[in-house]
Amino acid sequence: MKVMNLSEFSQFSAEKMKKNNLFQTPRFFCDVYCFEPGQEQKGHVHGDQDKVYLVLEGQGTFRVGKQEQILGAGQGTMAPAGEEHGVLNHTNARLRVLVFVAPNPS
Repeated sequence: MKVMNLSEFSQFSAEKMKKNNLFQTPRFFCDVYCFEPGQEQKGHVHGDQDKVYLVLEGQGTFRVGKQEQILGAGQGTMAPAGEEHGVLNHTNARLRVLVFVAPNPS
């Protein structure tokens, strides 16, 4: 059994949002996205993949379709396949988000 400690997946990058992979199979992947203040994941669409965002630390502005909401630690949302979605760290603190995508786009 593979056991992961989420606190170990906290690598940030000054240039852009950093993806830290936890698990990956042919059917899904699970990452921790790390955003410095002001960084974003620009709006994009996955044609046949669902994505779940769960905030581990900080606050961010999450957009799914035409809806936008600020989420904090312990909150989450889902972007169904075909819906444009993105994340912005609008704060002065770091943002860490657990992300699941299925099926795996690779």
